[in-house]
Amino acid sequence: MLEKHEGLVIRAVSYGEANIILTVFTKERGKIALMARGAKKTTSRFAAVSQLFSYGLFHFHYRPSSMSTLSQGEVLESFSQVRADIEKTAYAAYVCELLDGVTTDHEASPSLFTLVLTVLRFLENGEDAEVLLRMVELKLTKTAGIKPELDRCVNCGITAGDFSFSVKEAGFLCETCSKFDTHRFLLTSRQVQLMRTLYYIEPERLGQIRVKPETKTVLHHLLESYYDTYSGLMLKSKRFLDQWQQWKP
Repeated sequence: MLEKHEGLVIRAVSYGEANIILTVFTKERGKIALMARGAKKTTSRFAAVSQLFSYGLFHFHYRPSSMSTLSQGEVLESFSQVRADIEKTAYAAYVCELLDGVTTDHEASPSLFTLVLTVLRFLENGEDAEVLLRMVELKLTKTAGIKPELDRCVNCGITAGDFSFSVKEAGFLCETCSKFDTHRFLLTSRQVQLMRTLYYIEPERLGQIRVKPETKTVLHHLLESYYDTYSGLMLKSKRFLDQWQQWKP
């Protein structure tokens, strides 16, 4: 039976002279592969909806055990400002590749769909991209099965006081337990609260948060080290983004 689903194109790979294989993260079916036949042709009715980051309505015969074929597509949002800016494109590509890397096919997650769609909208409107990425990275630790302990000391369980973050112990350490990791990240109380906020906040509310540059740097290095240690992911978009941060004026 022909189905119609909202979806986001998180990956697009050329196949043959004219076709594109799309990885689409849908609201109800999760991550699926769609063959968009002839989509590389400029006159194709699939050309627009097959672009990376496209949010649209996708019509297809759902096949849980094999690739489905796109029958019809309608673009709802194209995120033209993201596409037109190399830095925004780099951030968006990293978000999409990270989502692709931590999810499995055909597992629906409306909350993840809303998260990524909201982040793309924030990027389109010029919100702070670094803070958006830190939120995505923190939230996706649960999906990846590597969620750190953010509510209490990972060793003794205490919930009050000052904390540092231990990659080795996978969570916060209180002052007493800080001796268990000499390479822990030292955090201010506001940075601790920010990590908790970014993990638990509804994505739509993120635009209200303003973060100091030094805090962005700390969280960037902390989460980079954490993902490098536990995720096993090697993302091309992450390497490009790191290089871009070094190159840009």
